[in-house]
Amino acid sequence: MPSSARKPLLVSAGVALAAVTLGLVSWQATAPEERRTDTSAGSSAAAGSDSGPAAELKALARREAGDKLAVGRPDAPVVLIEYSDFRCGYCAKFARDTEPELVRKYVEDGTLRIEWRNFPIFGAESEAAAKAAWAAGQQDRFAAFHEAAYAEGAKEKGFGEERLVELARQAGVPDLERFKADLTGEAATAALKKDQDEGYRIGVRSTPSFLVDGRPVAGAQPLETFTAAIERAKAEAGAKGAARP
Repeated sequence: MPSSARKPLLVSAGVALAAVTLGLVSWQATAPEERRTDTSAGSSAAAGSDSGPAAELKALARREAGDKLAVGRPDAPVVLIEYSDFRCGYCAKFARDTEPELVRKYVEDGTLRIEWRNFPIFGAESEAAAKAAWAAGQQDRFAAFHEAAYAEGAKEKGFGEERLVELARQAGVPDLERFKADLTGEAATAALKKDQDEGYRIGVRSTPSFLVDGRPVAGAQPLETFTAAIERAKAEAGAKGAARP
């Protein structure tokens, strides 16, 4: 296990139940098939209401208009938060097979906002790739870098310094000198720490892990799993809106 994954839990009392549940389902979802168990009921119980742990997790959506690592309207009724690592094969599977469909179906019509959290757990190259993605984002090329870094076979080429610059070039980052400076700067380190601290605080221990309006979804699940979670959150948001005077 990487050293970053051994950090002590810093879980507040308000999110303790949700943290335990999210950590469990995340680990199960990325375990081999024969070791998985059905945890859907547990995750629903942890985040099934608008009070306590559910409200704490839902409130993690930043909804910042200038967030370079997000797509979709800041006021979208549903927010999906993704905790991922560029060296994670399951994360790449989600990025290639599922995320584009969610963007097409829900982001483009204003229903969904996707907020990325860099959560590197596989060592120094994972952290370097996370900072590189952030640096590309400062020049509005995060989505393109994300696509290039998760392309088929990209992980096998590693994420050394020269490779990261090459990925930035593929992503169309206009100022590569600025990219290299941002990559190693204090702001990138601070942004990465913010994402990591958030993930560890709520119990994330494996990637990819997701929150859909505060409800955990663990691993690179089929598209239908995310569709169901988004439709449920959309319906709940609509019902709440209709109930307001």
